[in-house]
Amino acid sequence: MSFPPVSENTLGLLAEVRASRSLVGGARRLVRSDNPHRASLGTAFIGIGASLVCGIRAIYGFSWFVAYWPAYPNPVPALIAWILLIAVLATAFVTASVVGDRLPDWMFAVFLGLLASVIVLDVIAIWDLHDVGRYATASLTAAMALLLVITLRRPSEILISSGAIGAALLVVILVNTPLTADNATAQLTSLAFAVVPVVIGVMIVRGFRSMVQVELDRVLVQSTVSAPRFAVGMLASEELARLDLAAEELLDSVATGRIALPLRPKTASVAASLATELRLHLIEGRRETWLYHAITESELLGRSVTLTDKGSLAGLLDANQRDGLLAAVWLLVNDNAKKNMVRTVQVSVGPIVATTPVAHTHKLRVPVVITTTGVPRNRVDPSTWDAIRRVGRYSDSSQNASLRVEIECYVDNPADL
Repeated sequence: MSFPPVSENTLGLLAEVRASRSLVGGARRLVRSDNPHRASLGTAFIGIGASLVCGIRAIYGFSWFVAYWPAYPNPVPALIAWILLIAVLATAFVTASVVGDRLPDWMFAVFLGLLASVIVLDVIAIWDLHDVGRYATASLTAAMALLLVITLRRPSEILISSGAIGAALLVVILVNTPLTADNATAQLTSLAFAVVPVVIGVMIVRGFRSMVQVELDRVLVQSTVSAPRFAVGMLASEELARLDLAAEELLDSVATGRIALPLRPKTASVAASLATELRLHLIEGRRETWLYHAITESELLGRSVTLTDKGSLAGLLDANQRDGLLAAVWLLVNDNAKKNMVRTVQVSVGPIVATTPVAHTHKLRVPVVITTTGVPRNRVDPSTWDAIRRVGRYSDSSQNASLRVEIECYVDNPADL
């Protein structure tokens, strides 16, 4: 088996590590891997709840199967369907607990095949009754059994599988059952029991994952509030550690004699590249502020927020002002009042405005202007204004669907520190 060649940088690191930083306006952004198979972020607990719901539905369906036993022309296929379904449910629950966060493709295919067998056996048992909606039991529970793997597979796969089962049951109903005013309700209810719970489950899991990812992103960028005025970001810190390790290994090899002096051209090129990358990171650390890193390394803020801070004045804000500014920008971007409206925020910091020494001794006035699009004033959360007050006195104006907030932020003069 052959693999495509991969390019490496001077450290022997895969170039894809660097490529994972999408460049938007020259700024780095943190791009997290998206593995749709992983039941991460606590969704395993949702899977346990879904298993309980499926178990209750199985008990309900089996009780109706027992009640309808005398009405079956041939109850053997239905009995086999229930035995097979119970075995599948138990095996799926145990397997989901063992594999933890990923269900292999072949296992998912076997699971779907067994569910299809259950549905076929149940339909065979009730075919001569010509009332699928009323007498179907195992097949409806099998349709809901997709809830067992709702956190282990892609939402699209679960929805497609549920839609296929629903479509198959609909075809069986139309072919087998003469629809009348008396039995139409039972047919629609059966289809709803088969499809709707799975759709609701997918929506819950997707919403939960989105919520937790946003909160994790918020906690991640919150760490920048306590950073120095100029600092490297989280991504740069990780790469600096790699560069430092590579440099130490190279120097240790020279000191112990494993690499002879003078250096060979290839080794000398690696050393030169290390030095260049280290200098670039050190230079970046002297002009990028905490706010720059908070925006560029956040998935949410990086897509919607533009920062203009030519003088790197955001680094002069104290911890309380930083927290207020970051919270205000976050709330403006993350407000989900209207999902169809594109929200953007432009943050402009500076230039410094001269102040009278009597009124504000040893203070500099740094204007901060927040301009938004798609954020009408009457839709701004009240906590946003509380966060802005922590930055400084402000005035706001609005036009169309845009909001402009001008903040007078007083900071300590770095010359006096």
